Amino acid sequence: MMLARKFLAAFLVFTASNFVLTLFSSVITALISPEAAGSGIPEVKAYLNGVDAPGIFSLRTLLVKIIGSISAVASSLHIGKAGPMVHTGACVAALMGQGGSKKYRLTWKWLQFFKNDQDRRDLVTCGSAAGIAAAFRAQLVVWRGALLWRAFFTTTVVAIVLRALIDFCFTGKCGLFGTGGLIMFDVTSANVTYHLVDVPPVFLLGVIGGILGSLYNFLLEKVLRIYSLINEKGSAYKILLACSISIFTSCLLFGLPWLASCQTCPIDATEACPTIGRSGNYKKFQCPPNHYNDLASLIFNTNDDAIKNLFSKNTDAEFHLSSMFIFFVTCFFLSIISYGIVAPTGLFIPVILIGASYGRLVGMLIGSRSNLNHGLFAVLGSASLLGGSMRMTVSLCVIILELTNNLLLLPLIMLVLLVSKTIADGFNRNIYDLIMKLKGFPYLKAHAEPYMRQLTVGDVVTGPLQLFNGIEKVSNIVHALRTTRHNGFPVIDEPPLSVSPVLFGLVLPFLLTPVPTGTDDFNQFTAVDFAKKGLGNGDKIEDIELTEEEMEMFVDLHPFTNASPYTVVETMSLAKACILFREVGLRHLLVIPKFSSRLPVVGILTRHDFMLEHILGMHPFLINRWKRLKIQFPCWDKIF
Repeated sequence: MMLARKFLAAFLVFTASNFVLTLFSSVITALISPEAAGSGIPEVKAYLNGVDAPGIFSLRTLLVKIIGSISAVASSLHIGKAGPMVHTGACVAALMGQGGSKKYRLTWKWLQFFKNDQDRRDLVTCGSAAGIAAAFRAQLVVWRGALLWRAFFTTTVVAIVLRALIDFCFTGKCGLFGTGGLIMFDVTSANVTYHLVDVPPVFLLGVIGGILGSLYNFLLEKVLRIYSLINEKGSAYKILLACSISIFTSCLLFGLPWLASCQTCPIDATEACPTIGRSGNYKKFQCPPNHYNDLASLIFNTNDDAIKNLFSKNTDAEFHLSSMFIFFVTCFFLSIISYGIVAPTGLFIPVILIGASYGRLVGMLIGSRSNLNHGLFAVLGSASLLGGSMRMTVSLCVIILELTNNLLLLPLIMLVLLVSKTIADGFNRNIYDLIMKLKGFPYLKAHAEPYMRQLTVGDVVTGPLQLFNGIEKVSNIVHALRTTRHNGFPVIDEPPLSVSPVLFGLVLPFLLTPVPTGTDDFNQFTAVDFAKKGLGNGDKIEDIELTEEEMEMFVDLHPFTNASPYTVVETMSLAKACILFREVGLRHLLVIPKFSSRLPVVGILTRHDFMLEHILGMHPFLINRWKRLKIQFPCWDKIF
């Protein structure tokens, strides 16, 4: 249609196709599995930290994640597929860790070996690593001895299989899949030479990348807060928001290339110019023969091909300065408004693309005053913006090296990553921590905060505390399960079972739902009935019907109680308790009194009790003291 100069018809087809794809992705996500929305990396990160959110690894989530991600990425939204691939790998691993899906009758007996918390967590780690390896061909592993070889083996297999598929597709039997469907950019494999005079521009890239990355996080957080208010109104509003973003994006993408001027095709072009009917670097758009539109060449390409074009060497004259500036601003804001919609969306590739356009823009402004080509500036720009937004220096360094296939870039990449992360840390936290906070995930850091050393565990314990006796009445258990959302109940023995009240242990709610009430009812249950439920919904107390006679019976809770739970004295430092809680991977930590004249248990610590908001809410006097302990930079909240 563009060749026939039917511009209005081309615009309507472009907008309608994007609208339908976005509508399909948002509908299946909103109505079938809302847990599949977003990138999934915050959910995986929270799970590995100890937060087991419901439904994030179910079979339903896996299917919606795969189908919805394909549809959303194809709809021209400025989103990525790396995050959904990580979540997809984690879902597959989690389903293996629970023996399959009983709900859909997809179970295998040999997988029952992995049905425990530790193996399930290790499998999710390996699945996430497999997703990263599939997305970036980067065999990233975790540095824990027992898990190192498993993760490395997983990512190695993924890399080998992926390479085999790439070689097969390069023969031309995969259509366009082998030309732009994978995130690999072997574009700067030639020897890179740089001198001391090139260090200041690279340092400047890191500084600007840190500022832009923190600004990106700040704006994205504000937009996600607004979207959450809209999404709370129901599924219809979620879908309407996604469709509105799709229409706005289509209008913007189709209209912006008209602002760019046509350029003459280079004589030494390595491919056909202009590119017609397929993926390529030289899009004709509205230009006359033997001319191309550089802005359309970036917009009407896959994100992967656009990044490859920006990273390419010997292309310093391919893009105009104004076109690069328009593309950078467009990508920056479209990425922010596109992420929070109800669809599987990723952040990694958009941030790489924004950084590449910003880096090439800086390279154009510096010009001949540096020995580095514009493609190398684009690579370093991506690294700086990733460091300013994601703050994962080691992982990002490996990913960028795998993308470019050039070890000589290591010193420059390390420099921009360290500078950008240092600058951005003075403004706000990394983007995934901000998203986890918005989702309400109580994420524990690897170290205790300084203010925790001034408090004891008794200072943050809250009540009321729900206790069970060793031999408890059924009606009391049912009432506690129906009126509270606690995930653990202390069990105490009182006279005549003991001389004085003593803590026997801790019982979990899911162990109480199949509790037998008769003397011979133990024969009706097996060990599977008391095992931890899978990723679906387990038994609920509301679904269990009990007669009045059964409600008046008593249950001996001793066989179902963990008789050796972790305990700390109420005078223990909160910082030590936080380190113990995180390192051991606990869900509950019982607090016992220092003196025996009181009840045998003071309270229960959960990860919510270690959150900053909870502690400062109970002890407001720590606010000013805590702020003085932090390095103060001008924050975006004060600037805006």
